[in-house]
Amino acid sequence: MKGLHMVAFILLIVGGLNWLLVGIFGWDVGQLFGGMDAPLSRIIYVLVGLAALVEIFGHKSTCRMCGKGKGNNIGMQQGGGQQM
Repeated sequence: MKGLHMVAFILLIVGGLNWLLVGIFGWDVGQLFGGMDAPLSRIIYVLVGLAALVEIFGHKSTCRMCGKGKGNNIGMQQGGGQQM
């Protein structure tokens, strides 16, 4: 399961950086592979989308902050938070 998480995470980074390039420069990484309609580009887009689904549905089981018995008060549990 950790391997799937890492692959999904890397694909999400690739997808996020692609959207950054599109937003700032108007340049799509998919153009390197023949544009949006090219089979390789479409495969990459589908893999990035599937990676997002894997992370959405598997996030709670792989995230240290969202895991069972852990919440937003993690700093308080470790003595790092201050009470007012």
